Amino acid sequence: MLAWFFYRLGWTVKGEFPPQHKKYVVAVAPHTSGWDFVIGIMARSAIKMKHTHYLGKSQLFRPPFGWFFRMLGGTPVDRSSPHNVVDQVVQIFNAHDEYIVALAPEGTRKKVEQLRTGFYYIAKKAGVPIVPVGFDFEKKQVIIGEPLFPSENFDADIQVLLNFYRTIKGKIPEFGL
Repeated sequence: MLAWFFYRLGWTVKGEFPPQHKKYVVAVAPHTSGWDFVIGIMARSAIKMKHTHYLGKSQLFRPPFGWFFRMLGGTPVDRSSPHNVVDQVVQIFNAHDEYIVALAPEGTRKKVEQLRTGFYYIAKKAGVPIVPVGFDFEKKQVIIGEPLFPSENFDADIQVLLNFYRTIKGKIPEFGL
């Protein structure tokens, strides 16, 4: 049903997720609108992705709608807490044979000058690649990039990701990277 809406709205998918990898971090940017979530859920249905989850701010998981976000694969994250979210997510990766987590590296829908680094260190510590994805509202395309295994050169890796994201027009382009 969600896939039908995705295609009916004129969206397409460019690229594919790496079938040889059973675990990875999907880093979706630019994150400029609440519509990113809707497109993401519909796209996930359209390409029949299994074992896919997402991290969301803990406020989304409170009553009355918390059950809904969990049903859609959500995992709450308390961003105000000093708990180590990176290690918590790495433990989740280690506990599963197949696990994909999608998140927005900006951590907000507002304009940011740089990406937050948690997604990178989750992938590095878990030994999984980062698959960059963008929702291009101008072209109505979900664009899937090439997997990137974090290296010892953080700055170079981030530059590769930024080069990918800068080609994508979010719902509110002025909030993009």
